[in-house]
Amino acid sequence: MQVTVTGHHVEVTPALRGYVEKKLERILRHFDSVIDVHCVLTVEKLRQKAEATLSVSGGTIHADATEPDMYAAIDALADKLDRRVIQHKEKRADHHAAEARRITQP
Repeated sequence: MQVTVTGHHVEVTPALRGYVEKKLERILRHFDSVIDVHCVLTVEKLRQKAEATLSVSGGTIHADATEPDMYAAIDALADKLDRRVIQHKEKRADHHAAEARRITQP
């Protein structure tokens, strides 16, 4: 998985980049078909915004989070991405395969 972190009106420090990469590692526990991640960190007056786009096999997943603190925004973003990746994985699974096996077997 290739992670790209960019900043808009904020300098991306190595500590901030490492925190983003650490938080996004847990997504790989649920779904290993993540090709790359593009994360944009933005500062707008009193709002800190983190948004990410994941390229996965079968499409893209996008999420964003806004909090007063950048680290809290990254935490919220990781939670949202985690839920959306699990949802994407469930949507791709064929839930009717077990039924088909039961019907065809004598």
